[in-house]
Amino acid sequence: MPKHQSVDPEVSRAKFDREIGRFRPYADVYRAQGCFLIEATFPRAFFIFASPKLKPRVVSAASEVDFTDYDLRPPSVVFVDPFTRHPIARKDLYLKMLRRPPLPGTPPEMIGALIQQNAVPLTDFIQANSPEDEPFLCMAGVREYHDNPAHSGDPWLLHRGSGEGCLAFILDKIIKYGIVPIEQLQIQLQPTIVGMVVSPQAIQE
Repeated sequence: MPKHQSVDPEVSRAKFDREIGRFRPYADVYRAQGCFLIEATFPRAFFIFASPKLKPRVVSAASEVDFTDYDLRPPSVVFVDPFTRHPIARKDLYLKMLRRPPLPGTPPEMIGALIQQNAVPLTDFIQANSPEDEPFLCMAGVREYHDNPAHSGDPWLLHRGSGEGCLAFILDKIIKYGIVPIEQLQIQLQPTIVGMVVSPQAIQE
């Protein structure tokens, strides 16, 4: 998580306030989509995400968006524990942000069937080096993406001012690819034999 502010703090603070100010008039719209702003104190804004389709309601993910050095550098997005706000490991983040390639002209039902047959390659915007490591949002406009050596050929300055990296861009991507597709909880049961059932009528005198 970024610690140093090299840009004039008042510049980054003003841009942070602008981003939060743009969010607040649409807070109800975001809440209906499962996105809740919990706290916004420069340089960080803390959000939790829940899927409106799930019952019972559960927190699907939580993240801190850090605007330190914004917008000389893009915001940092860190997935955290919703209760402690500490960064979590990939194995503890159940959220996926899957994306498929465009399939023009293909009916949605057929696309769904192809995905179930693993006939369509899917990519996940959430990446991690291992299940034990912190996940990061592998997306242009996010600091962790541009700081990754694998993306050294795609510097932030090529995207700055394009709209990528603004708060709405980041939240909309998390909602579109992460929250909206969630329809059910995946539950794994491990039955344990605790005894045998005896029919009362079969019990002999």
